[in-house]
Amino acid sequence: MHERSQAATAEVELAEDALIVHVRGMDQLWALRSRLEIPLSHVVGAHADPQEAQWWWRGTRTGGTHMPGVITAGTFYQEGERVFWDVHDPEKTVVIRLKDERYARLVIEVEDPPATVAAIQEALGE
Repeated sequence: MHERSQAATAEVELAEDALIVHVRGMDQLWALRSRLEIPLSHVVGAHADPQEAQWWWRGTRTGGTHMPGVITAGTFYQEGERVFWDVHDPEKTVVIRLKDERYARLVIEVEDPPATVAAIQEALGE
């Protein structure tokens, strides 16, 4: 099984046993990452959440970029958790919750949030 959802700044690829986030274009430079691969067994869930990306406070940046109203990309500590961000447009935000990983959450912009969330939930058997 190999599914892909097209994305504005990130592409979520679902392989049989992994969720792979491909950071695209210049966002690779801003986020200091080009790819994240997470075993599906470490993915707790996903939901579309424009409110998450509209927070003005992103926490402590440990690598990446935050230009209000333009881009948030990279690694941030928020409420004691490490969170990966790659968002320009808050309306296209998907939050992927993880366990036993470097990041507690991935907050990414995708082209079609409902389709991306549905594909992740299907891969998780939800």
